[in-house]
Amino acid sequence: MDATLDILRLGHQGDGIADGPVFAPRTLPGETVRGRMDGTRLQDVRIVAPSGDRVTPPCRHYRSCGGCQLQHASDAFVAAWKQEVVRSALTAQGLEVAFRPIHVSPPRSRRRATFAARRTKTGALAGFHAPGSETVIAVSGCQLLDPELRPGLAVAEALALLGASRKGALAVTVTLSDSGLDVAARGGKPLDGPLRAALAQLAGRERLARLTWEEETVALRAPPHQGFGSARVVPPPGAFLQATRDGEAVLLAGVREITQGARRIVDLFAGCGTFSLPLAEGAEVLAIEGEAEMLRALDQGWRAAPGLKRLATETRDLFRRPLTPDELARFDAAVLDPPRAGAEAQVAELAVARVPAIAYVSCNPVSFARDARRLVAAGYVLGWLQVVDQFRWSAHVELVAAFHLSSRAGPSR
Repeated sequence: MDATLDILRLGHQGDGIADGPVFAPRTLPGETVRGRMDGTRLQDVRIVAPSGDRVTPPCRHYRSCGGCQLQHASDAFVAAWKQEVVRSALTAQGLEVAFRPIHVSPPRSRRRATFAARRTKTGALAGFHAPGSETVIAVSGCQLLDPELRPGLAVAEALALLGASRKGALAVTVTLSDSGLDVAARGGKPLDGPLRAALAQLAGRERLARLTWEEETVALRAPPHQGFGSARVVPPPGAFLQATRDGEAVLLAGVREITQGARRIVDLFAGCGTFSLPLAEGAEVLAIEGEAEMLRALDQGWRAAPGLKRLATETRDLFRRPLTPDELARFDAAVLDPPRAGAEAQVAELAVARVPAIAYVSCNPVSFARDARRLVAAGYVLGWLQVVDQFRWSAHVELVAAFHLSSRAGPSR
């Protein structure tokens, strides 16, 4: 059944929402749209009356590709909407904050992407999935990818020809490194002698820095270094990395500002050292992370970098065993960069310990707002917040926020 609807607002996944609620993809508030009702979703959407914020999508793949959700909206609209997503999450927790201007990474700056790659009857295809589908869309003109990352699409296709089954797609993570492309493939055939030899030949021919199949490195032409401050780190295959160098630099600048003057800093959910290693240029750092491989990479990078202060590491599951107030007592500042679930257990301990300054980096406004409420209730002031949009044209929101202990806060319990 066809329906004509007025779009009232944008949901957290980037869909327009009409009364019902009814969700209409790639629509904007204030638009009148028409389409076919399918439960609570409007399919085959046609724009009857467009918003003044509607623009021509800059990417020719936008209509078919599911990699972006918001290329039909002006940059100003998307920036304001992402700020409002964070503001609404904080308001729901009874919190307010001073927002700094949003920082948006430029087009063609993504240094890391995971491509879907599958064999076809005539060869292979690599790209991103269509919206809500397992169909793979070729994206040779993608406006997200750094131009140096685009050759990874051809590599992913070659990997699919060598080692993908006809039933499923490979997930091929391609990352720019100082030494070339760092490629990790998952979901393919079991690694045997002939496949290992073929993969090694491909890696040599494409001059890949590293090629990993499932969990095994099958070729290493040169260590795929990433620079964190003055240190150079070789992350484990497929390890977390900030999506753009540009965005990482803004997040780091915020973290540096919040922790300025601290002599001892604890970096919680430290990863491979995105913040730990630059901070060690001026302070002693304890880096805590649940993945031992990532900490080994961090430690090796620290040992090879001249002039850094002491940096200790500890492998620890901060969800199950957060640092206690006694363990936190010796630190002047803490850095938090948790996954989407946030850091509820660790924040509860920080609230008791009252570390003077906390830099919180988040990729989920809802879990961040929950944790922020706990800190503010314990006597912290949420001084400022900056949204950092590394995932341009998507519904994804990241931020960095400053917490400082209020002079009116009582003594530690």
